[in-house]
Amino acid sequence: MIRFVFSAFLIFCVVTAFSQDTAIPAAVQVSKNSKLILHTYALGVQVYVCQHDVKDTTHYVWVFKQPRATLYADSSHQTVVGKHYFNADNNPTWETSDGSKVSGTKLQQANGPDSNAIPWLLLKATTPDGTGVFKSAAFIQRLFTNRGKAPATADKSQLGKTLEVAYTAEYLFYIER
Repeated sequence: MIRFVFSAFLIFCVVTAFSQDTAIPAAVQVSKNSKLILHTYALGVQVYVCQHDVKDTTHYVWVFKQPRATLYADSSHQTVVGKHYFNADNNPTWETSDGSKVSGTKLQQANGPDSNAIPWLLLKATTPDGTGVFKSAAFIQRLFTNRGKAPATADKSQLGKTLEVAYTAEYLFYIER
């Protein structure tokens, strides 16, 4: 029985490690010198506003305005550990319950396997603030996204209106060794 349990556990670990490594596109992978410091699960909205298309003002498009999400320690969204939002400078920012914050600038993006979901991202951590977990953060990944994309079309009746599209994602934070 012990051999069976150990074998099942070993197979689970190998499959999980293999699927995680192969599922992440090279464009959004962190370097081998990076060390994971925090893995969170986001549940929130991507906020869009309907505007005239800058390429053709007779058409209307949904333009991304900001993210707004709660960060959880677990995939079942039970234990809150922080929040995600745009700061006053319009930069994506993550803030944890320990008071530390970090903003980021996009380095790369890649489409995930779900074409209806927002892209996966690799961001450079900027302006870490506080003495908590983010004080030495170097990179942020947004992976395993679900939903969050604006509708492909908009019309005149929606001009100026705001739309919140629900999404989930995993945010992983790294330091450089």
